[in-house]
Amino acid sequence: MNSINILIVGVGGQGTLLASKLMGKIFIDSGLDVKVSEVHGMSQRGGSVVTYVRAGEKVFSPVIDLGEADMMISFEALESARWLPYLKKGGVVISNTAQIDPMPVIMGNAEYPENVLDRISEKGVKVVSADALSLAEQAGSAKAVNIVLLGIAAKQLGFDKEECLNAIRATVPQKTIETNEKAFELGYNL
Repeated sequence: MNSINILIVGVGGQGTLLASKLMGKIFIDSGLDVKVSEVHGMSQRGGSVVTYVRAGEKVFSPVIDLGEADMMISFEALESARWLPYLKKGGVVISNTAQIDPMPVIMGNAEYPENVLDRISEKGVKVVSADALSLAEQAGSAKAVNIVLLGIAAKQLGFDKEECLNAIRATVPQKTIETNEKAFELGYNL
């Protein structure tokens, strides 16, 4: 197997780091070498966050260069556009349709772009989008957006659902297992 390169992007506090940890565990459990690199930036202040997840028979570096990502999992639509240059031709963007206004928009110095995901798909990129927040709330917690998106990605990647659920059970706090299982199922079955 050649390596698979996945970018997980979002805004600080959305659970991107847990999603990358779970993605890495799923790859490791299936016998692959995995490298994960986290770039926090201003994550604690709601800034952009990106995590690189690379898996394959042997992976030497966690870094994904421009045009090398096979998949991007985006927790916020505008982050999909920000990190799009890292996606390779024929890559897949899995994006939450949620809109989180960046500081220039909050301050009134800019407007949030319209139809971000439509404009991305016009570039010949496959976009799989979902209102992950509504699905997470349906599962029992707005904090489970990351697990909903992980479920969508797992289905796209052809992961075994039960192996993914086992990784979730082994990773998340005991009191959140049921909610996270529901969130994963909603994403996986979308």
